[in-house]
Amino acid sequence: MTDTSADLVILGGGSGGYACAFRAAELGLSVILVEKDKVGGTCLHRGCIPTKALLHAAEVADNAREGDRFGVKSSLEGIDIQGVNSYKDGVVSGLYKGLQGLFKANKVTVVEGTGSFVGPNTVEVDGTRYTGKHVVLATGSYARSLPGLEIGGRIITSDQALNLDYVPSKVVVLGGGVIGVEFASVWRSFGAEVTIVEALPRLVPAEDEWAAKQLERAFRKRGIKFKTGVRFTGATQDDTGVVVSLESGESLEADLLLVAVGRGPNSAGHGYEEAGLKLDRGFVLTDERLRTNLPGVYAVGDLVPGLQLAHRGFQQGIFIAEDIAGQNPKVIDEAGIPRVTYCNPEVASVGLTEAQAKEKYGSVETLVYALSGNGKSQILKTSGGVKLVKSPDGPVVGITLVGERVGELIGEAQLIYSWEATPEDVAPLVHAHPTQNESLGEAFLALAGKPLHVHG
Repeated sequence: MTDTSADLVILGGGSGGYACAFRAAELGLSVILVEKDKVGGTCLHRGCIPTKALLHAAEVADNAREGDRFGVKSSLEGIDIQGVNSYKDGVVSGLYKGLQGLFKANKVTVVEGTGSFVGPNTVEVDGTRYTGKHVVLATGSYARSLPGLEIGGRIITSDQALNLDYVPSKVVVLGGGVIGVEFASVWRSFGAEVTIVEALPRLVPAEDEWAAKQLERAFRKRGIKFKTGVRFTGATQDDTGVVVSLESGESLEADLLLVAVGRGPNSAGHGYEEAGLKLDRGFVLTDERLRTNLPGVYAVGDLVPGLQLAHRGFQQGIFIAEDIAGQNPKVIDEAGIPRVTYCNPEVASVGLTEAQAKEKYGSVETLVYALSGNGKSQILKTSGGVKLVKSPDGPVVGITLVGERVGELIGEAQLIYSWEATPEDVAPLVHAHPTQNESLGEAFLALAGKPLHVHG
């Protein structure tokens, strides 16, 4: 058995793993990264990037269909799904090639194969052991199902949905969270009949209740059906379709059932429990500095309880590399991680929801600025708004936006939250006109007591 050593051994080459590898290499550490599939992980190959490519194709389809609204004579002849998939795969391929080049440029050693953590500081791949002064576990997550609901045939997860070679006529989406509403949005734009089933009382239940109401109103206008507060009880399928049964006694017939009930930690089969790592429901437990209960062993990304977002993994990977290198980086504020759902309309947020803020502070002040008062939003013919949540002692502790393209505004919102800005801090800042960015400025003007383009 061969022994190979480095300053850092990383198990998993997704967002968290490769960010950690690159930053560690920049800091002069030797790095070995083990990956069983393709570097880039779920985000690049089966998640963030391909789904957003589909969503952009869906936006193009909507624009063609709705050209008359802008005085442009256009129509949608149909969806060439092979062409859509070629476009999507081309985006992924280009980014993948670039990422491979970065591994070479950073002199990170990549070991291809399935790795197991054999502790206390060693990962084994096909009989070869790789030992590090430190080990980072970054094995990511997988698309979950429900007990007794087997994936196969017409019952699919996002993994299979990304590679469909046809546009279904009728779809039931099980789960009204981020993944569910994004695929519902795509398929509706492509012409499918879509029904979302969500057990909780509203869509995007992790977001502010105001945002959920805005999204539900927009989905109704788009013809996307949804049933909230109702539980799924089973599904049967044959060659012609799938029948979904609900606790209410209702049955829904469709071509496909998309199971979008979240993602689970990919911890099984990697030797974690056997090595003595503390787990909770499959998640690897860490402290605020992402250290596990084993000395010199860290965990990152979807494997760790919390938001399952690629950019969280990126930042955690950078944090761990700098921590190992002795730079004592500032602990990541989980609430300060921006969240974007890329359906039409988009939902973007940072900080606390109104309910979370009330739980923390007791009483809060809120303000909603409608996009109907924003010139660029009217040019785009999008509706929605900006909601601010202010703590009793001054700073704004939560910002939520709903509308087309509002995900591009979350950067400023994150800065505002992170510097603990008050409305009076932000109100004097000049926002370019006409931009959707002005909607943030207008909201803060109003909250500071000097509203401009606000009725009432």
